[in-house]
Amino acid sequence: MKNDISAIGNALVDTVFKVEHSFIQELGLEIDQMTLSSAEEHAPIIERLIASGAETVSDCGGSATNSLVAASNFGAKCFHTCKVSDDQDGVKYLESLNKAGVGHKGNMASAETTPTGKCLILVTPDAKRTMTTALNVSSLMDEDDLDLDQISNSKIFYIEGYMVTSEENYKVTLRALNHLQSFPDVKIAFSLSDPGIVMGFKDKFYEMESFGLDYIFGNDDEAMAFVDAKSTEEAFTKLQQKSYTSIVTMGEKGSAVISNSEIIYTPKANTQPLDTNGAGDMFAGCFMYALLQDSNLKSCAEFANYGASKVVETFGPRLSQDLYREVLNNFKKS
Repeated sequence: MKNDISAIGNALVDTVFKVEHSFIQELGLEIDQMTLSSAEEHAPIIERLIASGAETVSDCGGSATNSLVAASNFGAKCFHTCKVSDDQDGVKYLESLNKAGVGHKGNMASAETTPTGKCLILVTPDAKRTMTTALNVSSLMDEDDLDLDQISNSKIFYIEGYMVTSEENYKVTLRALNHLQSFPDVKIAFSLSDPGIVMGFKDKFYEMESFGLDYIFGNDDEAMAFVDAKSTEEAFTKLQQKSYTSIVTMGEKGSAVISNSEIIYTPKANTQPLDTNGAGDMFAGCFMYALLQDSNLKSCAEFANYGASKVVETFGPRLSQDLYREVLNNFKKS
């Protein structure tokens, strides 16, 4: 049976904390962006957070993983390429994928060498999320972690933008893209993931673009960084010159779907933001699922906006089973 969506991305155990802006400033982090760090750098931060009594929740995350879990909960057949270690977090991670119905190769590295990846997500009262990520073993993929048959037997192949931050992961991603040149029916999509990552690794994003894309996902800041634009309007004009469809989220302004022929604006769903962590992942998962149902682009965006609105009302990157069902039922009624 054909996969609906296969993806490649970092396997990270997310721990989300509620903090004040001052805490992030004291750490020297960029608010609403992701910073790469190490397990050693995480330790004192975690100690401070625990000592402060900050409200927290932990779950298995990673951007592409969150998107696949959403699509799988809606009924899509999904397969994930990622890497964990044989430690407690790694076992928990693969069990989480199994529970969500997401297929995987199941490779586990030795935790004696490198632990499973971790991401500390700091959520401020304005619902913005700031991340410090220790990729650990998730950044050390090799060709043994790839199942090219699963990838080419998919309707969509989705690449998490964070794959560019590791030479090993980037090499594996290019191997998959090279393989897909012989399978033109597989649609290729990637996420821009983070404006800082786009700025720091732009050449790699452009190299992936050269393989022939069908869709990119990102927010307005990421889109501006990607095409060197000073405004959203300029970014959209430049994106219209691309051969693929760009799907851009704009916070309070909703989202835009940009193609050569048109720009489709869709207002955001009404919501009371609590935590924006995982909203973009949910948006992409919803949008791709709707594409697979042969929905038009406007309907895809409306479904994705609604799904993302439910995530921002939730503390943590994922929804309960009941909320996934509610989101899907809303889509079926539209």
